[in-house]
Amino acid sequence: MLRSLLLAIGRNKAAARFMRRYGARLGAARFVAGTELRDAVAVVKRLNAEGLEATLDHLGEFVSSERDAKHAAGMSLKTLESIHAEGLRANLSLKLTSLGLDVDPRLCERYMRTILSRARELQLFVRIDMEDYAHCQPALDLYRRLRRDYPNVGIVLQAYLRRTERDVRELGRDGANLRLVKGAYRESPQVAFPDKREVDASFTKLIRRQLRQGYAAIATHDEDIIQDTLHWIGQNGIARERFEFQMLYGIREDLQRLLVEGGYRVRVYVPYGQDWFGYFMRRLAERPANVWFLIKNMKRHKMGAIGK
Repeated sequence: MLRSLLLAIGRNKAAARFMRRYGARLGAARFVAGTELRDAVAVVKRLNAEGLEATLDHLGEFVSSERDAKHAAGMSLKTLESIHAEGLRANLSLKLTSLGLDVDPRLCERYMRTILSRARELQLFVRIDMEDYAHCQPALDLYRRLRRDYPNVGIVLQAYLRRTERDVRELGRDGANLRLVKGAYRESPQVAFPDKREVDASFTKLIRRQLRQGYAAIATHDEDIIQDTLHWIGQNGIARERFEFQMLYGIREDLQRLLVEGGYRVRVYVPYGQDWFGYFMRRLAERPANVWFLIKNMKRHKMGAIGK
């Protein structure tokens, strides 16, 4: 119930306006690098200095017009230029809805081709983030069209969806570069596994399949799954060049450092931008501990105001 409530609030525009004004002081800065590209660049420089790589994402929520989509596409291009100019060890992540997938799919594809063309010129990689179930098939259809022309594009697949085992198997025939995640959206039991144990079992199975057939970006903070994966990798002789671990900015930094010290590639997802609220609420929905973190910061902010 709490998860559903938080996800619903994350889609509320009035709540987004309030948090845009006060959110950083209430704790959002823990999960979001900042509102401006320069903030994100500074974060990535620090991560690179610590041996971590990154993927930058200009957050976009509530995209409902061609103007919004054009702005998001422009920010993706600016992000690519900054990665190249600053010599960052980073790539680009983006959501198709931010580029107008719901406004005009043809417009979205044109923007994607422009972004991928520039990324190819700069020798950079672009990852398409997966969204809710309703956008899954359109995203995969577009990805398949794009990959015919652009080898520098990858996509995310979610282990909690029942369809994903088939998707991983089919995309693997083409050598797809896949980021595998458990999944953060609320879906019906008809399309998604409702039980955590089923999701974990699916995730483990998908990781092993992808490690056999292509490059695997294993996105999780679950230590048990990471340890199980490392044990399986050792038993099956999987080269370290075939995979990386990915984690979210501000979450399990201790585990990120531990893996880097072990000689593994770790990439941190670094989101930034004005429209960060929906992303932030999804992070709260994932773990109750994150909610208590927000409440603690709200209390601290209130006490500070009273003191003044």
